[in-house]
Amino acid sequence: MRQIPNASVDLIVTSPPYNLKNSTGNGMKSGTKTGRWANNPLQNGYPDHSDQMPHLEYVEWQRNCLTEAMRLLKDDGAIFYNHKWRVQGGLIQDRADILNGFPVRQIIIWRRAGGFNFNPGYFVPTYEVIYLIAKPKFKLAPQKNAYGDVWDFPQEMKNKHPAPFPLALPLRCIESTTAQIILDPFSGSGTTAVAAKKLGRNYIGIDISPQYCEVAQSRIHETLVSSINSVIQGSLFNLENQ
Repeated sequence: MRQIPNASVDLIVTSPPYNLKNSTGNGMKSGTKTGRWANNPLQNGYPDHSDQMPHLEYVEWQRNCLTEAMRLLKDDGAIFYNHKWRVQGGLIQDRADILNGFPVRQIIIWRRAGGFNFNPGYFVPTYEVIYLIAKPKFKLAPQKNAYGDVWDFPQEMKNKHPAPFPLALPLRCIESTTAQIILDPFSGSGTTAVAAKKLGRNYIGIDISPQYCEVAQSRIHETLVSSINSVIQGSLFNLENQ
């Protein structure tokens, strides 16, 4: 992000690693072969990230990322920042320590259904949170405020990335704005980029994993081929009916 000029991005849609392995409870442990976490692909973190940082270090990292993201946004830009609340040490960890001081305009609930909880002291979590962090001049596209602040999208189950958000989520974020340049600094398998291309917008995707970058490139290519084929088929259909 440091290589991108000031005020050059319209919208940021992202979901960072959640630091899930740094847990005070029965979180994922490397090598777990039994129980509900057995063989979970996130047991060992991501290919190039452990997902097990000391909490204060993780908070500082995320705040630095958001500070840089705010620098890149135009005056009418915004960030859709998807994260997850969880219980740590018996108390809810609501990410306030990450977001404190940033212009959070709204909290959107992504109701994804399903979840894991080995603790009888609280209910199984079935949602995640999307923070709308907005610059002063940010506005939604006409009539898109009617979507409301609770979004129902099923989880993505056929993605090679171990923790993707569903394509419907960035599609909703992007098409709710008039943004033309979309950035995802935690691009993963490229879902935000794919959503941008489907909507005819431009994208910038960043990820430290060469493996995920290859997956993203492949998905983006498939999206472009599909779009071209749709245009060709539409043109042929129109010719046949003239």
